[in-house]
Amino acid sequence: MATINRPPRRPTPDRRPARNRALGFAAAFMIGALTAGGLVFALTRPTSVEQIADRLRVEAALRDKAQIKELTQLARSTGDRLRPVLEGLNRVMPADGTAGPAVVTSGDVASWRQTADAAVESFADPPSGETATNIARSTLASAVRQLATAVDTYATARELTGPSHSAVLDLAARQRTGALFTWSVGATALDAVNIDAGYGHQHVYLPAAPGDGVLTPDSEPEGNHDEHEGHHDS
Repeated sequence: MATINRPPRRPTPDRRPARNRALGFAAAFMIGALTAGGLVFALTRPTSVEQIADRLRVEAALRDKAQIKELTQLARSTGDRLRPVLEGLNRVMPADGTAGPAVVTSGDVASWRQTADAAVESFADPPSGETATNIARSTLASAVRQLATAVDTYATARELTGPSHSAVLDLAARQRTGALFTWSVGATALDAVNIDAGYGHQHVYLPAAPGDGVLTPDSEPEGNHDEHEGHHDS
């Protein structure tokens, strides 16, 4: 019987070391990725200080919006109360400098002073707010104080005669004009912060006579959120 000679069987190579090495690399990669991811998270995660700062910023923004709304309401009501005072002063101290024949009683002047003093008091003890809101409030408050001073100066002029009367009356007229200009600046600032707060245009300007040189409201309707607003000199 013939015998078939076969080549000797080669032993099967052991692939376990290579597989173990691959698994080791994969495990090392996963551990490294997890470690790196944890490190990135730890580095980018907001700290407690940052979280507190973010919360304070949100609270300040909400508080400022409320203050803007309250200030706008105060400016409107103050303007309504001051209109009769301005109308009276315009009768006795026309913007063109000519003395009118208007008859004003001591009772009228006393009423103007009482109204102006009440307006000054309404702006007393202001709350602390954001810078732009504080500027608008302070400017309006300054205008009210100037107007109250103009009324006092006019009352003094009534007690004088001759050149002294004319000089003090002229001073009162200039104080009145300065008060109107200052109010118009504050009204412009208040309009701007209202737009930034999302309330749109809010016009709280006082009536001014031609030649007063005050800032006047733009033509945009109130509540409009158009960002291209502007004001001009009269």
